[in-house]
Amino acid sequence: MSPAELRIQKPEIKVDRKIALSLSELQGSEVFELFALANSVRMNFRGNRVDLCSIINAKSGACPEDCSFCAQSANSRANIEVYSLMNREKIFEAASSAKKFGVKRFCIVTSGKKATGIDLEKICGFISEIKKTGLLPCATLGMLGESELKELKSAGLHRYHHNLETSEAYFNEICTTHTYREKIKTIETAKSLGLSVCSGGIFGLGESWQDRIDMAFALKEIGVDSVPINFLTPIKGTPLGSRETLSPTEALKIIAIYRLILPGLEIRVCGGRPNTLKDKNSYIFTAGADGFLIGDYLTTHGRKPEDDLQMIKDMGMEI
Repeated sequence: MSPAELRIQKPEIKVDRKIALSLSELQGSEVFELFALANSVRMNFRGNRVDLCSIINAKSGACPEDCSFCAQSANSRANIEVYSLMNREKIFEAASSAKKFGVKRFCIVTSGKKATGIDLEKICGFISEIKKTGLLPCATLGMLGESELKELKSAGLHRYHHNLETSEAYFNEICTTHTYREKIKTIETAKSLGLSVCSGGIFGLGESWQDRIDMAFALKEIGVDSVPINFLTPIKGTPLGSRETLSPTEALKIIAIYRLILPGLEIRVCGGRPNTLKDKNSYIFTAGADGFLIGDYLTTHGRKPEDDLQMIKDMGMEI
């Protein structure tokens, strides 16, 4: 089915796996028809507003997991900074800076299988104080269980972030120290406690379009609230350090197809945006995204926040 045929179905566009796979094969001018369709769906479901989030890598490196894309993993030889949990001052300096740029959500991220003990206790304290600033506190702390997630919710956590990373079929190609089903369990537990859930993945790992589409439908079935779309930044010293980045067009097609499969969800573009999209960063909105991560990522740099704010203004959108 072509984008033109789908447009006739508005506003009740229904994209199944077969249609999504056919859309992934579009080339030439039809790609721009796909973007136009995704943009109209974004406007219909999400309006003309941009949701900004920011993260801090609050604990870096020395992770026992073997995720092949990650510079902090056990099998990485990347030259990165390694440090234990940051103190309150550094975290609140980052949160205050993010708020000045119009960020709505601030996420504390730690390396490792999961945050435990004194680290988790400290993070709960950080979350309580971040909430008082008016920011919505989020956290990415690994495969937490029910009791740990309850502690975070009691402290004021709004949203838990836990990526599926890729499809279930491809997962073992990028990680062997934990399973896809463990990830699903963490997400389901967070949802059962009433936490908002942010979950997506990384593209450009060597996965197929079928894998990408399968993950989109898995996220739809789980019922997450926000879907972060990350693009691999190959980092020297990691198993995927020699991979080519995706082309801007392919990256934008991923955003557009995810918008069509998940029309009402937050679709936010996160890691790898500058290196992958290059001078096409503003196209993320045309392709259907309604949010993005501003500032730096975990071990790589983002664009200058001032440039991203100007981009939003130039596109005629509002924060």
